[in-house]
Amino acid sequence: MPVSTAPHTAAPRTALHVSDDFEPLMERLDAILPLIAESGAQNDLDGRLTPEVEEALAATGIYGMTVPAELGGYEFSPTQVIKAVERIAAADASTAWVTMALQMETGSTAAYLDPAAARELYAHGLPLHAGQGTKPGTAVPVEGGYRLSGSWSFASGMHQATRLQTAALVRETGESLMITVPAGSATLIDNWDVMGLKATGSIDYDLDDVFVPAEHAWPAATMEPRTGGALYRIGIVNLSGLGHAGWALGVARRMLDEMAELARRKTGSRGATVDSAHFYADYAKAEAKARSARAWLLEVWADNEATLAAGLPLSAEQETLIRLALSNATWMAHEVTMTVYTWAGTAALRSGDLQRYFRDMHAGTQHVTSGPGVVQGCGQMLAGLAPGKRWMFLDLVPA
Repeated sequence: MPVSTAPHTAAPRTALHVSDDFEPLMERLDAILPLIAESGAQNDLDGRLTPEVEEALAATGIYGMTVPAELGGYEFSPTQVIKAVERIAAADASTAWVTMALQMETGSTAAYLDPAAARELYAHGLPLHAGQGTKPGTAVPVEGGYRLSGSWSFASGMHQATRLQTAALVRETGESLMITVPAGSATLIDNWDVMGLKATGSIDYDLDDVFVPAEHAWPAATMEPRTGGALYRIGIVNLSGLGHAGWALGVARRMLDEMAELARRKTGSRGATVDSAHFYADYAKAEAKARSARAWLLEVWADNEATLAAGLPLSAEQETLIRLALSNATWMAHEVTMTVYTWAGTAALRSGDLQRYFRDMHAGTQHVTSGPGVVQGCGQMLAGLAPGKRWMFLDLVPA
C-alpha cells in the first residue's frame, strides 16, 4: 500500500488520530470506483472479487485504514472508516464487505497484539487477516503458547487473506482469546453457496492442533490497545460495527440512485407507475430514512470521538447507541431496498445491479451485529431496565 504520511512513532494512548491521508486515499479510491462497479456482476458469478479489483483495491492502501500509524497504517478515525466503506458499498456491496472485514481484522490484530510480534508481522507490508470471532475454537495451553483446534464459519475475505484472526476459548480457564495464525495453517472449506454477498468468499475453515506462540494471542474483550491511539479503545466489536454501518449506508444510497435513474428512464411512458403521487411519496420517504439514519449515525460517532479525544472511556449509553445506530442503519437500508424493489418492478426481478443489491442486502441483514437480540438489549438499557449491566461484545452482562 502507499506509505502513510503519518509519523511512525507511538501515539499517546489518549490521542484520537484523525488521518490527514483520508482525502488522498479517497481520491485514489474514487479513481477505481468505476472498475469496482463494472465488476460487480463478474464478482458475483465468480464467487470472489476479480483479480483486477483485488489489485486495484490493494494499490489504494484501503486495507491499512485501521492499522496503527506507527506500523505504517492510516489509523482513520471512526467517521473516516464509515465514510470510506460507505463509498465502496455504493459501487459494489460484496467488494465493500470484503474490504471492511480485511481492514478491520488486519488493523485490530496490529493494535492488540504483542508490540514486538506486531512489528515483526507488519514489517514488510500488511498481513491481510480474515477469520471469525463469534464462534470460538479451543486453545490448549502448552509451553510457549497454545495448541489451537476448531471449526469456524463466515471468514469473509478469505480469498485475499494471508493470515487468520480467529477466536478461541482456553480449555482450562474459559478465557476468550483472539489469535493470529498463518492462513496456510487452516483447511479451507469452499462452501459459500448463498443467496447474496456471493463474492465475499465467506467460507468455513478448520484448524487442527496448530501451535500458536503466546505472543500471537490477546484477550478478545480488551479495550486497551498495545499499539496505536484511542480508536482501538472502542474494542473489536465496535471496530467491526464501523464497517457494517458504512456498508448499510452505501447500499441504501446505491438502491436509491438506481431507482432514480430507472424512474427517469420510465417516466412519460404509457402506464408508468413512477408517474404517480404514490411513487413520489414513497421515494421521498425512502430518501428521508436514508439521510436520517446516516445523520444520526454520524452524530453518534461524533459524540464518541469527542469522548475518545478527551481520553475518556465510552459510557454505557454511548456503547448502547453505537449498537442501536448500526441496527437502525442496517434495517433502514433493508426498508429502502424493499421500497425500491416494489417500484422497480421486473427490472429488479431480472439479473442486474438491482437484483444483485437486493440479494446482497438480505444477506447483510443476517449478520449477528444487527440481530434482534442486540436491539432488544439496547431497548432494555435505554429504558433504564438494565441496572448493573454493561456490554460484553453483543450481550448485556453484569458489570
